[in-house]
Amino acid sequence: MAVIRLFEPPVTSRGSFLLAFSETVANDGTMELQSPSLPDELFRQVEPLRKCSYLDGERESLDCRIFQSLTPGQVEHFISRGWRKFSCMVFRPVCPACTKCVPLRVDIQNFRPSKSQRKTLRRNSDIQTQVRRATVSTDHVRLYNAWHADMTIRSGWREQRTDTQDYFQNFLLGDFPSLHEILYFRDRELVGVGLIDVMPNSISSVYFYHDPDWRAHAPGTFSLLTELELARKWGLKYSYLGFWIEQCPSMAYKNRYHPHEVLSGRPGDNEEPVWLKVSDGSRNVASQDASRKGWENLCLGFRRKETYR
Repeated sequence: MAVIRLFEPPVTSRGSFLLAFSETVANDGTMELQSPSLPDELFRQVEPLRKCSYLDGERESLDCRIFQSLTPGQVEHFISRGWRKFSCMVFRPVCPACTKCVPLRVDIQNFRPSKSQRKTLRRNSDIQTQVRRATVSTDHVRLYNAWHADMTIRSGWREQRTDTQDYFQNFLLGDFPSLHEILYFRDRELVGVGLIDVMPNSISSVYFYHDPDWRAHAPGTFSLLTELELARKWGLKYSYLGFWIEQCPSMAYKNRYHPHEVLSGRPGDNEEPVWLKVSDGSRNVASQDASRKGWENLCLGFRRKETYR
């Protein structure tokens, strides 16, 4: 069987990433990086209040901004300030009576998986992965429709089918070179697709869907662990997991990845974001050392199976 394994996309060259930032020379002669200039948005609207999608009894409102294109550095500027990017839209909640959607990011270089997360890696040792610029194919559409149909049965989602044109408009519209996909294969069959934004200092999880028959092996956890390992290999600092909502079961899992930080408030475009470190008091030094050793061994297993384009 041909092995398809992790490879590094061209944009992981940090030199090319830094072109998205402006440079200045400090008084001591060192080079400093400034936030990138931002393009004009095509459209911006604060949605009227509506029923919250995540919490019963709450009302939600999103601040939505539409862009035709953003560089990886510009995407990171927004993501680091609590915005999320989906297709050509950048958005974040501005609910007047609720602040329970908390942006969370993982410290990649210091991350070590828990015992259960290491078990998930072992259970998925037969999965191969490939990273490339985000695309669409009939296999993407087939897999997405199977996954969505399963979620309609399991979670009461509205019935919906997509085709290649709809998929492109929903996921790939605009000029965003940060957008990549991780393809997950079992025996050469596509069983999962994860969309991520790759940025100068970080990655951001965008979307993930999978073969319903893979569900028993925790593909969601495995996909996040795969993203963290890729980002670690690329020398990046943070992985942005989106909004952590403690009271929502489908969003509460994000604080299981340690160490992590949460964003304070809703900083403006010209404000520096303040991220607060969250300690994990439930894991002592001995368990962290054991996790570190186990993580390094599992990563060695990853590298043994890699092929690069």
